[in-house]
Formats: sequence, structure tokens, C-alpha cells
Amino acid sequence: MYPNLYFAFKDLFGVEWKFLRFVNSFGFFVALAFIGAAVVLTRELKRKEREGLLHPKEEKIVVGKPAGIGELLLNFIIGFLFGYKLLGTLFLDAAITENTQEYLFSSQGHLLSGLFLGSVLAFFKWQEKNKQKLKQPEERLVRIWPHDRVGDLVIFAAIFGFAGAKVFHNLENWGEFVQDPIGALFSPSGLTFYGGLICAAAAIWYYARKNNINIWHLNDAAAPGLMLAYAVGRIGCQVSGDGDWGIVNKTPNPYSWLPDWMWSYTYPNNVNGEGIPIPGCVGQYCNELANPVYPTPFYETVMGLLIFAALMLMRTKLKVPGTLFAVYLILNGVERFLIEKIRVNTTYDIFGFHPTQAELISSGLVIAGIIVYIIRKRTYKPSLADHKA
Repeated sequence: MYPNLYFAFKDLFGVEWKFLRFVNSFGFFVALAFIGAAVVLTRELKRKEREGLLHPKEEKIVVGKPAGIGELLLNFIIGFLFGYKLLGTLFLDAAITENTQEYLFSSQGHLLSGLFLGSVLAFFKWQEKNKQKLKQPEERLVRIWPHDRVGDLVIFAAIFGFAGAKVFHNLENWGEFVQDPIGALFSPSGLTFYGGLICAAAAIWYYARKNNINIWHLNDAAAPGLMLAYAVGRIGCQVSGDGDWGIVNKTPNPYSWLPDWMWSYTYPNNVNGEGIPIPGCVGQYCNELANPVYPTPFYETVMGLLIFAALMLMRTKLKVPGTLFAVYLILNGVERFLIEKIRVNTTYDIFGFHPTQAELISSGLVIAGIIVYIIRKRTYKPSLADHKA
């Protein structure tokens, strides 16, 4: 297992770059997931724009103004934080930065690195605005297409998705939250995907409505990217061993062609430090599970990629806006409901039944997907643009 990229590069390439301790494997793959989703969403929005299904919005902007104090200060602060923490790993003692999570949330860092990177970013912002400066700033009317807003959409999804994932995780593990609410809220671990999906969806719906983007076309454009992001994110869960594994599986591997780790796995060096000590291992991540379990994150990556491929094939065949998104809800819900049968999770006691939070939400997604599909098919009236497409 590779808790962070330092261990991955050390094992794969034989190099020991201390600053890579700062890059957690899970966070790295989450970042790749957002990038992949943004690329797919941009392509789909552009396709719908070419087909006349989405339209730009005209907005007034002021051009030619020099960089303001607020802009320079914001860039300095961002640069300072990255330099203070990230570049600090190059100059600080390894003992300080070995526990990445503790270092990240501590006050320790490298002051000169922070001041340097902060000044560099502030200078670049000043230089960028200075090149565009006019003698007399002027107001212009510009056309902003939906694909131009993908950056904003990703930021909204990241912020509200992380907050929602954290809140839903604490609701699911209420006992642990009550014991240490501050630690639970500010811990970098402990996230629930569906909580992030729900809160991010609400934020994006608000943003789309505010900027006159057809929500059904936006949903369809986002569906394949959301599934791709889910699949890539689960790679991070598998590689880091963040606890999203399955139930104990002591049954011998019945398939000779299947590597043993794909059947049952002990997640050595897992980032949560769960299990028993690994003989001879020295350092922070030296535990592995006492009994092998189903590697459910790997299974979800495979199923997620298959669903992504299916959605990409169907995206031009389902002409009614919203129906592709409905199919995404159904397939996503079915996939997660099935994986819950071999996955470790907290259960609720509801009238004698003991479902997990994910089973409840995934069932709701399937039902919602079916309802959306039926309603959109029955109530949709094709426009002229749809006939041209």
C-alpha cells in the first residue's frame, strides 16, 4: 500500500523525495478524479453547444483595470500557504513532516518558503493585469458559454462535496462524532461519497439556475464525468487503504487467473493504521489487517469504468434531456447497493431491518432515476434545436 506518493516513488523508482510525503495517495487520485470529470464535462457541454442545445449568457465586465490590493493579497495568501507547507517539506527535518496529516493541520512550516512563493504568485498576478491595463478601463459585453464555467462548477462541487461528505460521514458514525466533535470535523479522513454527491448536486443546481444553464442538459453532460470521477476516486481508496474495504474473505482464491489481492487482501501499510503490526516494518504505516478482506474499492473502480463506458455510448442515443442522468442514477445506485453486500459499513436499526446509509441512499437513487426517466419521457416536448440535433 502507498499512504502517500513518497512510498510509491520509493518502491517503484527507488527515489526518496521528502516533499512527496505531503501528497496523500487518496488526495492525489481525488484530484485526478476532478480533472477527469472536468475534461469530460467540458467536452459534453461543447457538444451540446454545437448542437444548439445550450446557449451563452451575456454579462458586463470591466477590462483594463490594474490589479487591486484584494487580488494581490489573495494570491499572496494562497502562495504563502502552499510554500509554507509544501515547500517546507524540502527544508524541514523529516521527523516533523513524517506524519503528513498532523503536519498539514499543525502550525509548523517553513516561513521563508511561504514568503517566497506568496510573493511570486502576487507578482505574476500584478504582471498579468498590468499587461491588460488600459489608460481608461472600459465596460464590455461578453458572451459566456456554459463550458466556460466548468472551472466554477468544479470548485463548487469540490467545496460543497467535501463538506457534504464530512457531514454525512459523521452522521453515519454519530457515536465517534459525539466523543470528539472537533477532531471528527477537522480530521482529513472520514468521508462519505453520497453525502458529497448530494451536497455538490444542490450547489451546482443553484449555480446553474443563477446562470441560466438548462439543468437537464447540464445533468446529462455531467453524468459520464461523475461516474468516471467515482471510479478514479476509488483507486485512491484501494491504493491508500483508507478503510473502504469489504468484509473478511478467508475463502481461497477459486480463480487461478485472478491475482490473490483481487480476491482477498490484508491492506498492508494502510493509511488508517488498522490491524496488526507488520514484522520488521519501521515507521508510521506499519499495520495490516489480521484477516484478508474483499478489496471492494477495486471492484467499484472496475464497475465504475464499465458504467462510464456505457453512459458514453448512450449519450447520443438518449435524446430526451434528463434521461441519461436518470440512467446514471439507476446504474450508480444498483452498483453501490450490490457492493454493500460485501462491504464494511455502519448499519441502522429501522423496524427490525439493518440497512447501511449507502443502501438507503442508493435505493433512493434507483427509485429517483426511474421516476425522472418516466416523467421526462412523458412530459418532454422537443424544441426546434432538438430536431436539428
